[in-house]
Amino acid sequence: MKFFADTADIAEIRDLAATGLLDGVTTNPSLVAKSGRSSFVELIADICEVVDGPVSAEVAAIDFETMLKEGRHLAQIAPNVAVKVPLTPAGLKVCRTLANEGTMVNVTLCFSAAQAILAAKAGAAFVSPFVGRLDDIGQNGLNLIAEIVEIYNQYPAFTTEVLVASVRNPIHVVESARMGAHVATMPPAVIRSLANHPLTDKGLSQFVADWQKTGQDILSQELPKRG
Repeated sequence: MKFFADTADIAEIRDLAATGLLDGVTTNPSLVAKSGRSSFVELIADICEVVDGPVSAEVAAIDFETMLKEGRHLAQIAPNVAVKVPLTPAGLKVCRTLANEGTMVNVTLCFSAAQAILAAKAGAAFVSPFVGRLDDIGQNGLNLIAEIVEIYNQYPAFTTEVLVASVRNPIHVVESARMGAHVATMPPAVIRSLANHPLTDKGLSQFVADWQKTGQDILSQELPKRG
């Protein structure tokens, strides 16, 4: 499974990219507003310089003509930009047009398997089903991931990757991975939380305590000379 960071915070992106665990980035208007950056295009360009993988940049318009113009404009920022469009009839039409032009498209705000089928038929590189938002209204968001993966697996001609979005916790990540979802995009805090386990912390504390009892320092010891 690929990990994308769902953030527009360039400092967070740089820090995660340095771990080698980051495969891409997703942004949206809310995250861009939170970043405080005055130029969306420059922000995306900065992110693309840090991350080699896909960087989703979302259009702001909702009508076909303006969305298409914005999508083409965003696609010129860098080769790894994935233009993000909403799962609406106009958005799907933009998706097909841009895909035919060789641009990666991320179709977002997917809340049903039927919508995901349309995204795949429109040539989307990614479809973004929102698990957390479904959970918020009393539905099981992970069930949607299972349905989409099952359907996509029936049709080899579908090349769209399932990009699990609105991820709130490690359970969303692990269960989506078990189902075969291709990508999970999540806030940096959730990515870091994947490493957490109380037994890891406990074991490390014990190792540190036992090592201190030896009174040794690894760096002060000379390497042995062999043969």
